[in-house]
Amino acid sequence: MKKSVFLAFGIFLAAGMAVASPQQTAPKPEEKAKVFVGSISDSMCGAHHVMGGTAKECTLECVDSGSDFVLVDGKGKVYRLSDQDKPREFAGDKVKVTGMLKGDEIIVNSIAADK
Repeated sequence: MKKSVFLAFGIFLAAGMAVASPQQTAPKPEEKAKVFVGSISDSMCGAHHVMGGTAKECTLECVDSGSDFVLVDGKGKVYRLSDQDKPREFAGDKVKVTGMLKGDEIIVNSIAADK
């Protein structure tokens, strides 16, 4: 009887550990870091600044009013940026953003000026 209980407990414990252990799987293609080129803008204006002034002034005014920093690529596609601090210094400028794409958001690793 004791052997049966210990055997059942051992099987239960082994099955639990197998389920709980992390699986090593290859990352999905969208989870690999990529370089995105475009301009830093805001979620309200996107590619078309409507607040007047320069692109930088408009972007900063909109972000200070509650919009998010975004990257607008050369085709007009708008991506929200996970980092909402670093883009401030590049507002209105053309940049290269390195990161992973998750839906319509770029999980930012780095941002650099695109010269």
